[in-house]
Amino acid sequence: MPAVSMSRRSFGAALLGVVGLAVVGGCSKLPAASAGSGIFDDGLVHDIDLAFERADYDAMIDAYLNDQDKTWIEATVTIDGTTFEKAGLRLKGNSTLRGLDQTGAAGPGGSISSGNPQDLPWLVRLDKYTEGQQLGGYSEFVVRSNNTDSALNEAVALELLGLAGLATQKSVSTRLSVNGGTEALRLIVENPGDKWDADNFPSAGILYKAESGGDYSYRGDDAEAYKDVFDQETDTDNANVAPLAAFLKFINQSDDATFGADLGRHLDVAAFATYLAFQELVKNSDDIDGPGNNSYLRYTTEKDQFTVVAWDHNLTFGAMGGGRGGLKNGGGAPREGGGGAPREGGGGAGRMGARSNILVTRFSANKTFKESYDEALTGLRTSLYTSGKAAEILQSRAAVLIAEASDLISAETVTSESATIKGYFA
Repeated sequence: MPAVSMSRRSFGAALLGVVGLAVVGGCSKLPAASAGSGIFDDGLVHDIDLAFERADYDAMIDAYLNDQDKTWIEATVTIDGTTFEKAGLRLKGNSTLRGLDQTGAAGPGGSISSGNPQDLPWLVRLDKYTEGQQLGGYSEFVVRSNNTDSALNEAVALELLGLAGLATQKSVSTRLSVNGGTEALRLIVENPGDKWDADNFPSAGILYKAESGGDYSYRGDDAEAYKDVFDQETDTDNANVAPLAAFLKFINQSDDATFGADLGRHLDVAAFATYLAFQELVKNSDDIDGPGNNSYLRYTTEKDQFTVVAWDHNLTFGAMGGGRGGLKNGGGAPREGGGGAPREGGGGAGRMGARSNILVTRFSANKTFKESYDEALTGLRTSLYTSGKAAEILQSRAAVLIAEASDLISAETVTSESATIKGYFA
């Protein structure tokens, strides 16, 4: 690893000894490296540099502004001193990019601009133009945007999601620079694709991503009808929309009695109750029935059954509040008991930007499914919050930032944002 990175870490460790991490639980040492060291070792703040031709970048921005096309450009990607030539880079996200323009106007919360590519959301593919190129088994990752300075809210939420027994994405903090320019503290996460799918599901299947402009309506059996509504993310050489169409037909057209009796044949009901309860627990207003339609559907072939997979947790723990540092400025202070108004029976009623999702609506209206949601919510609150596990995860991730990224984010900011997140654990 470059010597400059080591010196930053030595300086950060010294700072850690001074501040003592009092606000996040008095931790006096860095957390041990996570299992499976490498790019997703969350005991480190990793170094990532992206290098590309400015003309290619400008053309990519133009393509997005003109037609919302997310075109790829060639880039050189250096991760912790290891360089990958002829990698691929494209914009990643939807609502995050809505305020973007060539004059440098910012996106939601004032957090990004085309003039500051180190602040943009990216999808990085090491093997886009060079077959087999990877690091520690990973060939792709997502550079996430966040309304907070630390992105601790998403990092903590993703770890808790895994502890809840649901498929999640690994995440790590990074210092990201573009063409050798100003460094920015950014969170990177796994991109759900073939490797992620194989790591999280033991049996063969298909992963579909719900697109932000789509919904869960049934549009017939023609695959073309689901273009720009769902994208097939795995086994892409064998496009197959039939299982998805059959599932959507059932949740939209079955009568109430059939829906209640047979949903378990089509959907992992226990996992879905847990998913809804978890989103309520972390106060995620941008989930399956939020403004971004954020979710994946994973079809398991041998079971002929779907699982709802969570995606996009950068607005958890009050981060819907405007602007970078929304948490430290109070963005959505938790009410007594651990958060804002709960979703009614697992639905999105009353939440900012909420919209109807037929699966959530029908699931919530069924008494038996509503009870399973209530039980899951109670159980998760105990296992994640009352147990102290959430506080331990928060403390560990905050310690890494204070020790290794003090030049990018102040200890005071980490402390303040940590305290706000911890307020939701009550």
